[in-house]
Amino acid sequence: MSAIHIVCDYPHSPTKVWRAVTDPALIPLWTATGAGARPEGFATTIGTEFRFIAKPKPGWSGIVDCVVLDVDEPRLLRYSWTDHGGGETTEVTYRIEPQATGTRFTYDHAGFAGTGGFFMAQILGHVRRKMLRVGLPAVLNDLDEAGRLRPGSSPKPGI
Repeated sequence: MSAIHIVCDYPHSPTKVWRAVTDPALIPLWTATGAGARPEGFATTIGTEFRFIAKPKPGWSGIVDCVVLDVDEPRLLRYSWTDHGGGETTEVTYRIEPQATGTRFTYDHAGFAGTGGFFMAQILGHVRRKMLRVGLPAVLNDLDEAGRLRPGSSPKPGI
């Protein structure tokens, strides 16, 4: 099995990081550095079925079907991830831990099987690293401590 494991430290509070990665209005701002996915029907409630919708690409509809599997706000979010066109179901986990200098955010995406899964993990891993190292920090910098966009801010991650 192949997996994606990314750890990033942000100089922001766990509350702010949680808000940035779970607020449906904020998610597309930091995913813009990747495929630009926006959540449809997302809520941090176990059992919630939702979709990520991105710009379609050759061989991909741009839609991923998900189900929230576990939530421990503001520390943990886990959801399933299945390409809308079918295929294996994998799992994505966000872990948020307070650190002396801010927050450690750990992203895991596990369950990729076989050679195809190995290559998918490589491709998605590259995209996720950019989103978490470029897109998410730009959004976090434009949020106040309560996790709201500051008036007049317009995060523009490097696309």
